[in-house]
Amino acid sequence: MSHDFTPAPDDVVWDLPGTAPARVSLLVLPHAGGNAHAYAGWRDHLPQDVRLLIGQYPGRGARFSEELPTGIRDLSAPVVTALPADTGDLVVLGHSMGSLVAFEVVRELEAAGRTPRALIASACRAPFLPNPSAVHPELLDDDGLVAAIKERGGTDDGILDEPELREIVLPSIRADFAIDDVYQHPDPAVTVGCPVTVLGGDADAVVPAEMLRHWSSVTRQGFRLEILPGGHFYFQQRLAEFIGVVGSVLDIAGAAPQPA
Repeated sequence: MSHDFTPAPDDVVWDLPGTAPARVSLLVLPHAGGNAHAYAGWRDHLPQDVRLLIGQYPGRGARFSEELPTGIRDLSAPVVTALPADTGDLVVLGHSMGSLVAFEVVRELEAAGRTPRALIASACRAPFLPNPSAVHPELLDDDGLVAAIKERGGTDDGILDEPELREIVLPSIRADFAIDDVYQHPDPAVTVGCPVTVLGGDADAVVPAEMLRHWSSVTRQGFRLEILPGGHFYFQQRLAEFIGVVGSVLDIAGAAPQPA
């Protein structure tokens, strides 16, 4: 991906503060093919003293004209660069492939001396494991890719059923799945210096729930695993429970001492 063009920071990280002074910030990294808009509705469900930040990947929204990403750092590095300096206590959350992006973001922030207070990974294998449900978008025509997306759930099928809209969104979805298919951190001993909370659905066919426990070896701090009813996008049907778990992490993060 070319780095000649630098997008505006607020196009890379959406900043959705609440109506009260922020005690903690939550950075959300979307799933493969996802965009910031898909998570903006969380603002209505989070406490007003939580500052909601959402990453927007290349090839969508205001970043539509950018070159498509080819590797995980094309997704993570612009987010780290665009992240506001005044986030204060920060929790980083990713869903599905977004969890891998979140892991890389946490590592980059840690290297820069800005270790987040917590990492929340949702419906995703641990970074050192191979993808258990590769899509192989390079082998699929558009109809085949749309079928694979619909099988996973979580995407507005109306967009995929409109030819003009489909033509707009499929290139970035292809690019994301190609990254997610092959991402595997080469060092199984790599860790982050903040607690890790992992959530997933008990009927997730994309990332079986038993795979989630392997995140425990990724942290040098505490580990927590929560399994909720549902498939790969379990939180859409269990949003209150999901936000409840996230909120408990935010509460601890806003009160905890900075991780070493």
